[in-house]
Amino acid sequence: MRGRWVLAGCLFWVLSAPSLGAIEAQAFPDETIKARYYDLIATLRCPQCLNTNLAGSDAMIAQNLRATVLRLLVEGKSDAEVEQFMFERYGDFILYEPRWTAKTWLLWLGPLGLALVGLSVWWSMGASSRKTRHGLSESDRANLKQLMDR
Repeated sequence: MRGRWVLAGCLFWVLSAPSLGAIEAQAFPDETIKARYYDLIATLRCPQCLNTNLAGSDAMIAQNLRATVLRLLVEGKSDAEVEQFMFERYGDFILYEPRWTAKTWLLWLGPLGLALVGLSVWWSMGASSRKTRHGLSESDRANLKQLMDR
C-alpha cells in the first residue's frame, strides 16, 4: 500500500516538474520601466509558440526576447522603438496587431470585403425573389397570352 503512494507521489512530481520552471528575476531600475516592460512582453508574441505572448511563454527564445526588451528599455529606447526592433527581426508575426502595410491590407480589409460581397448576394437574391413573388410583368403576360393563343 505504501509503495503505491510513493509511486503516485513520484509520478506527480515527474509530471508537474515542467510547470515548476525557473522564475526569472529581473532587476528594474525604476517602476516606469517595469510597467513598460510588462506591457511590452504582454503585447509581443513568442515566435516559437502558437498564439502565446512573451510573458506567458517558457520557450528559450521568449526568455531571450524578454531580456532583450529589458535591455532596450534600460538603454532608453521608446516602446515604439522596441516594437520596431522586434518587427525588423521577426516580421509581422511578433505583433498581435499587424501594421498597415501593402502586405497586410488584405488582412485588414478582407473581412469588410467579404461582408460587402455577402450583402450584395443577399440583396440580389431578395430582389429576384421579389420579382417572382409579384408574378409576371405586363409585357411577359402579353407574350404569354400571345403564345397561348397560337
